[in-house]
Amino acid sequence: MEVMEVMEEMVNVFLMGKKYAVPSNLTIMGAMEYAGYQLVRGCGCRNGFCGACAIIYRIKGERELKVCLACQTKVEDNMYIATLPFFPLVKEVYNINEIKPTEQIMMQLYPEIYSCIGCNACTKSCTQGLDVMQYIAYAQRGEYKKCAEASFDCVMCGVCSSRCPAGISHPQVALLARRLTGKYLAPKSQHLENRVCEIGNGDFKELLEGLMQKPIEKLKELYNNREIEE
Repeated sequence: MEVMEVMEEMVNVFLMGKKYAVPSNLTIMGAMEYAGYQLVRGCGCRNGFCGACAIIYRIKGERELKVCLACQTKVEDNMYIATLPFFPLVKEVYNINEIKPTEQIMMQLYPEIYSCIGCNACTKSCTQGLDVMQYIAYAQRGEYKKCAEASFDCVMCGVCSSRCPAGISHPQVALLARRLTGKYLAPKSQHLENRVCEIGNGDFKELLEGLMQKPIEKLKELYNNREIEE
């Protein structure tokens, strides 16, 4: 009986400028680990939610610079890869209980949004496919609820800010808009506020301690069979 060897298709990628041959079916994150890199920073959930594994890459022979999340994108042949595990966003300090959803508060905390030149580089580089320039426009006009909705899927990877000539920290602007919306603009949920007070009073301390002692399978069972409010 003839036995045929199935050869794994390999592609060349360049990590930190060094060439590696890796299986073509791997994600960029998987390829980095295959090449021997131990990922301590720049990796998190591995499911496209945390935004920790932002990547900027270019295919050899092409001029376009592309962006993605390493855990969600398969390698391509002759891919030159640079990691962006952290981007120094401007993160202003404020007390959400002391500020109000006025146009002035955005101007006070993040005045650079009014220097936007409309180049749309932020939208083109968003790893989540969000219309980033549009939600910045909402923030400029003080339309915080619209800004919160448009930016809801932001994972704060910072790639948009790395491409912005005006130095805007888009994820932090969006986060402020969502906080203002949640605090002042969204409809109140009385039973949720009651539950927060109960937690603050320690009413669930014993229950939470009991949950912490349960094995993972039991926690999965409780989660999968939880009562879901419609």
